[in-house]
Amino acid sequence: MNSFYQRARFLTAAARVEQCPADEGREVAFAGRSNAGKSSAINALCHQNALARTSKTPGRTQQLIFFELDEARRLVDLPGYGYAKVPDTVKRDWQQHMAAYLEQRRSLGGLVVVMDIRHPLAEFDRQMLHWGGRADLPMLVLLTKADKLKTGAARATQHAVEQAVSGMVGQVEVMLFSALKRQGVAAAQRLLDVWLQVGAVIEPADPSETRTSA
Repeated sequence: MNSFYQRARFLTAAARVEQCPADEGREVAFAGRSNAGKSSAINALCHQNALARTSKTPGRTQQLIFFELDEARRLVDLPGYGYAKVPDTVKRDWQQHMAAYLEQRRSLGGLVVVMDIRHPLAEFDRQMLHWGGRADLPMLVLLTKADKLKTGAARATQHAVEQAVSGMVGQVEVMLFSALKRQGVAAAQRLLDVWLQVGAVIEPADPSETRTSA
């Protein structure tokens, strides 16, 4: 068990980008369409049962939820409705703010895109990968609920997704993940350690630096 992630606690929620915490330190964002298993994945990575609330109601979370790991590091649960059944005005507003967050947030060290292994690379997933690629972010695709498939089928899906994303964007790793079986938890934590610079002293951000999109 990686005790560092067990420290995670709720910090704040932001309905808009300008309401986010100060843009300093390091953070990693999690995105996933409705019922992809995003909340369960965050809970598993942090060795907690109810840090990120799970719900059978699609689109329940419509804010950016920040979890503090220490004074300089955070995990961010991004709004999950995306292309669910919501009004077009809500979708456009969501798109505007998610694009702004991913492309402008200097402290953002990586993006985790959570996909149900049985339904990967939906329109929502491709949109998030596109934005992450534009922002030149390293990305991790977590293929959740891997326990729902036999090992051979899960590996075949992983390979197919790897092939698909290799032609879409740059820095993307694809992992099998099961919150129930704790498959992939340690491997994902090791990657988060790198993105969050765990164990390193993080210098204050230079206000003149901005994240640029390609």
